[in-house]
Amino acid sequence: MLQALLGKVFGTTNDRELKKYTKIVNKINSLESKYQTLSDDELKSAFSELKESVLNGSRSLNDVLADSFAITREASVRTLKMRHFDVQLVGGVVLHEGRIAEMKTGEGKTLVATLPIVLNAIGGKGVHLVTVNDYLASRDGNEMRPLYEFLGFSVGVIEENMHDPALKREVYNADITYGTNNEFGFDYLRDNMSYSKDHMVQRGHNFVIVDEVDSILIDEARTPLIISGPTNRTLQDFADANKIAMQLVKDEHFSVDEKDKVVLLTEEGITRAEELFKVENLYSPENASLSHILDQALKANYLFERDVDYVVNNGEVVIVDEFTGRLSEGRRYSEGLHQALEAKEGVEIKEETQTLADITFQNYFRMYDKLAGMTGTAQTEATEFAQIYSLDVISIPTNIPVTRKDLNDLIYKTEKEKFEAVINIIKELSKTGQPVLIGTASIDKSEALHEMLKKEKIAHTVLNAKNHAQEGEIIKNAGAKGAVTIATNMAGRGVDIKVNDEVRDLGGLYIVGTERHENRRIDNQLRGRSGRQGDPGTTQFYLSLEDNLLRIFGSDKIKSIMERLGVEDGEYIESKMVTRAVEKAQKKVENMHYEGRKHVVEYDDVANEQRKIVYRFRNQLLDPEFDINTKIDELRTEYAEHILNSSDIFDGGDKEDFNLEKVFKLIHEELNIELDTKEFASLEYEELLAKIIESVKKAYDEKMGVLDVAVRSEIERELYLKELDSAWREHLYAMDNMKTGIRLRAYNQKDPLVEYKKESFNLFTELISDIKFNTIKTLHVIRFRVEDPEEEAKRVAQKMDMERKIAEAARQFNLYNEDEQGGEKKISRNDPCPCGSGKKYKQCCGKSGPKKGLFAS
Repeated sequence: MLQALLGKVFGTTNDRELKKYTKIVNKINSLESKYQTLSDDELKSAFSELKESVLNGSRSLNDVLADSFAITREASVRTLKMRHFDVQLVGGVVLHEGRIAEMKTGEGKTLVATLPIVLNAIGGKGVHLVTVNDYLASRDGNEMRPLYEFLGFSVGVIEENMHDPALKREVYNADITYGTNNEFGFDYLRDNMSYSKDHMVQRGHNFVIVDEVDSILIDEARTPLIISGPTNRTLQDFADANKIAMQLVKDEHFSVDEKDKVVLLTEEGITRAEELFKVENLYSPENASLSHILDQALKANYLFERDVDYVVNNGEVVIVDEFTGRLSEGRRYSEGLHQALEAKEGVEIKEETQTLADITFQNYFRMYDKLAGMTGTAQTEATEFAQIYSLDVISIPTNIPVTRKDLNDLIYKTEKEKFEAVINIIKELSKTGQPVLIGTASIDKSEALHEMLKKEKIAHTVLNAKNHAQEGEIIKNAGAKGAVTIATNMAGRGVDIKVNDEVRDLGGLYIVGTERHENRRIDNQLRGRSGRQGDPGTTQFYLSLEDNLLRIFGSDKIKSIMERLGVEDGEYIESKMVTRAVEKAQKKVENMHYEGRKHVVEYDDVANEQRKIVYRFRNQLLDPEFDINTKIDELRTEYAEHILNSSDIFDGGDKEDFNLEKVFKLIHEELNIELDTKEFASLEYEELLAKIIESVKKAYDEKMGVLDVAVRSEIERELYLKELDSAWREHLYAMDNMKTGIRLRAYNQKDPLVEYKKESFNLFTELISDIKFNTIKTLHVIRFRVEDPEEEAKRVAQKMDMERKIAEAARQFNLYNEDEQGGEKKISRNDPCPCGSGKKYKQCCGKSGPKKGLFAS
């Protein structure tokens, strides 16, 4: 109350910021006539001078902002026939400052982005624009290309199925690069799995603008990006678990909590499951996987709905994005849930996967030196943007005031009554020719409505996850006279619905919402499709007490209101109080989702510090200038110290008590080097350590010294990388396992996050040791099997290079890397490892374990 009063007296923070931007806009406008009088060549020359002043350090980007924006606007008029409005200039300044510009649908955000992109591209470090799908990335990048090229900038668009690393690197090396969030994220992970700088495509993270920022940084941030490989879990277990799940009785053998999406077995259920699985104890260590798979089978059958959460497409279970309604091709639920859904639907069950590399969107986008975003709906998540990303949200007024009418919700008792009312309003509007856009929350509801309209013989178009490939064309035509369009989840469509004068006279586009989404932003995005640039329009939501949101979170209060008012069948209530109750239910769900995302980022922040250390060192190893010989000498010293310490030999100890036999036995077993005990018998600790290092180095140099220096360094670098990657995969597996069970510590009055930080630090310490010591062991035991060691070394290097190229190609041609198996013959786990280490495959490059991660890739 006080805050609202102060806002009226002094103006809100947003109002004060807008006043500051008005001064900047006035300065830009004052320069317009100056640049309008210049020829094309003179305008380009003026911009080149501006660019040079920044590159030579005499002026900063802020110093040249007004001139840059004025030149960009003039260049846009000449190349695109579009002139930036004043509010678009404000949006450009907001983005340049690393903030979120909230601008309504139809305000021209694509054009707004050109202003800060041009300004920040001056520095030559690259600017990225990230959007939600390939269609928008390609459309926006190519539509704006003439403007950028007029000013001398190169433009790249990361397109779907772009697999050639050389071509992709060229796109990233452009001054301005357009692409999707998934492509940018996965390219980062793939770069950090490459075995050569030549196969890496990204060049840095300077400045990024995220279009539909709420969709990408909020909605999609609940699921991290994961590149994964296969495990060895038996797939038959999933089919068996599904049969058993169907034999258990709800509320007797298990309970279902729809609000928290949890299924819990009762004591009777556990007993019955043990009978059906034919095991004595479902929760014994040897049966732990069975209890987990049964849990997933119950979730698949009782919490996940076909044509709502997923579809079955060409014999595959494909996830439906709950916010955009699009199919998430290539993405799979983890922890066996996707396999459980495949068993439920009777399609081929695909092998479960293990994490090879992962990162959350939160931590990927926070790597950029400057992050900005734009969307039509961000204020509802302003707190999260501030806390997670340190991003302020600035709401920018529309160029022309909004005249759209947003009517109160109409609430019916049953879904049947609600849909009858929806059909009636559509019939009424169709008679006049006023276009209608009907928003649904799921595929099955859109198809049910489709059948109803067919019965009424009303011509219409349906847009949902099953035909989203035509979404641009369908949405673009939704404002035509007489058009009736059904669309599932309007989030992030990125296409304006334009209406002509005849439709304006009819009242503009009429939006009918058939259900409230769990998130208010999605409802606001649906509403925002009508009334662009001052057009008339109307929006109204039709709800029922049987809708999921009201049924789970808010129906009791609303139901009691309806009973007190004596609402009859077919009647509705229209009340601001009820609308507020609906919004309160939405806020509950939003808070629950925010806590989930916060939980994700808190845990990934721990892993992210480790990821940065590992990736930084990995990049050093890939650098041809990296001194690998000195590094191996350091590792050898640490290994010698470790061997002595593990044999209870420490500095200051009595040399008579030194257990040298144990030391030499370990060195022989691990390095295949024989040392003469007599030479070391009377040495003190420092002398002993130096003598061991010298002896081990001598043996190593005798083996490797005959090689060409470049070949030797290449082999050392490759083997070091292989050990690092193998250990990092095992570490991710261990972290996944730990994360799965760490929450149980809360029952023992311990903070799971604190416990996770402690244990992950211990695991990371072990990881570093494993990488160092396994590298030394592998380098010492590798043997050349021909008379000419140099020729054999070259052959090994060539073979490793070929293997690397094959692996890279396999990764490039499988975007989400659900199976990184390639096409080679499978190696038995007990066979010698083909890398030549001398170890068994399962103890070397074949190390793996079942994935226990929390999220889908």
